[in-house]
Amino acid sequence: MLRTSFGAVLLAGTFLAFQGPASAGVEAARALIPHRAVYELKLKDVSDRSGIEGMFGRMVYEFTGSPCAGFTTSFRFVTKIDTGEEMRVTDQQTTTFENPGARQFRFDTKSFTDEKLDKQVAGEANNAENGIKVDLAKPDHRQVDLTPAQFPTEHMLQVIDNARAGKRFFEARIFDGSENGDQSLLASTVIGAPQTPRQDDPDAKSAGDFAGKQYWPVTIAYYNEEAKADAVPVYRMSFKLYDNGITRDLTMDYGDFVLSGTLAKLEVFDKAPETCR
Repeated sequence: MLRTSFGAVLLAGTFLAFQGPASAGVEAARALIPHRAVYELKLKDVSDRSGIEGMFGRMVYEFTGSPCAGFTTSFRFVTKIDTGEEMRVTDQQTTTFENPGARQFRFDTKSFTDEKLDKQVAGEANNAENGIKVDLAKPDHRQVDLTPAQFPTEHMLQVIDNARAGKRFFEARIFDGSENGDQSLLASTVIGAPQTPRQDDPDAKSAGDFAGKQYWPVTIAYYNEEAKADAVPVYRMSFKLYDNGITRDLTMDYGDFVLSGTLAKLEVFDKAPETCR
């Protein structure tokens, strides 16, 4: 999933992927397929206050690893923005590593504008019973204690488990190292009934062997930690989700503008050998 994942979570509920027996978490995670997905981005909607005349770009998402060795996600999001006065290029590059068994998460995000580094956020988080312990290395070294939350792959598994069980709505809390790496996000997830792609669905053709497989339409709204009941989400994402973790037909709503992401290319990798003992 995308945001760095495309995920967020409240530690409760019956489908928490790695809170039960270790073997159950490993079996659930084995369904996820290592892959690289390329999405072509274009502006779907924009408000007058955004200052944006036009926008397009590309997103590359790569997911590799295994439940025992851990999962690595590489994510690159490049956009060209036309303000009417100038053309600006933004480039976000994120690499994360998640070890489900040890409940550890490492993250490193670099943000560039016109090839100039604006910001780098890097660190490591550990998920203990009493909460998330974050050790930030950049932009400055500090430690942060947060409320218990899930990491991105855990949340992806929770979305899939809820979808399989027919549970259409759940709330959650997630930590993915985004923004300044010092806060988690609340998320409300809505899962539609399983659907089979239409014959004229152009986005499905790029899904290769999965073109005709069933998927779930999913929408996740992300809120700041201190958000009140009537708060507006800081970010909303909709996509079609397969039970192996692959997503397509993205819509990313940032409030002032909305981007659509079409799956242009999908490459499935061989699974790594199991190393569980």
